[in-house]
Amino acid sequence: MSFSSRVKEELSRQMSQARHCRIAELAAMVSCCGHGFQSDRGEICLRIQTENITVARKCFTLLHKTFNINTDISVKRNAYLKKNRIYTLWIRDGAEARLVMQALKLKEAPDAGGELLAESLIVQQPCCRRAFIRGAFLASGSISDPEKFYHLEMVASSQMKAEQLRDIVNTFAMEAKIVTRKKYFVVYLKEGNQIVDLLNIMEAYVSLMELENVRILKEMRNSINRQVNCETANIHKTVSAAVSQIEAIEYIRDMIGLDGLPEGLEEIARIRLEQPEATLKELGAALDPPVGKSGVNHRLRKLKTIADSLRK
Repeated sequence: MSFSSRVKEELSRQMSQARHCRIAELAAMVSCCGHGFQSDRGEICLRIQTENITVARKCFTLLHKTFNINTDISVKRNAYLKKNRIYTLWIRDGAEARLVMQALKLKEAPDAGGELLAESLIVQQPCCRRAFIRGAFLASGSISDPEKFYHLEMVASSQMKAEQLRDIVNTFAMEAKIVTRKKYFVVYLKEGNQIVDLLNIMEAYVSLMELENVRILKEMRNSINRQVNCETANIHKTVSAAVSQIEAIEYIRDMIGLDGLPEGLEEIARIRLEQPEATLKELGAALDPPVGKSGVNHRLRKLKTIADSLRK
């Protein structure tokens, strides 16, 4: 089971005690995957369609607990994706359909062919906004595997729905954005800490802890890699400098001999040849009297200058 599926499975078991929160969550789900239409008899009917059995089960439970309505359910295979099934919940009774749509504050979206839009009145309280986001994620959301990258998105069929969902998410100090993908509008978050906060808002606490554990491990790995890379670069730099210094000293020795150098330069030259792997601090400690790193570096630069002059 993918991480996204585990999050949805956890959210599907989350049942609000307050009726107004159940209504807000159901309003989001019906807005995302529900349609209103007229039957042959002219009565209003409501259809909720999804490929996710978790969503279908949660919708059925919310309708039963909130309105005491037992909906009809049909299952059929997707004509394009043979392995997927389509679950459809029907409210065929006109009176029950009107009751549900009125309670959920649903209205037909302009030029949407029967698609429904929840009114802002349904999410006046923070707890209802949490429930609404939970319902929207269940019906149309997904989250990437945190081991790979951080990305959470919820798909809306119209710009109006996407803007409504984005604005509700951003009331919790988020920075959700909208991107167009083919004929759909996608509300998304890409920051790991904001995705963690949104899981907290939706009350997916187990998934939140799983994501946090992955984030901690990734940050530790990245920190260790940075430290190793830094130390490797420093070692490479030190070795390259030592090789260059030894080459200069050996050239001076072969051309004019070390005896012709001033006493301080001769001493550091001989010690560097004896201790090719020593650091500047270790070289300074081996001198008599001891010299600091800057003093050792100054003498070695002088030796390199002399070697360059001899080469010319």
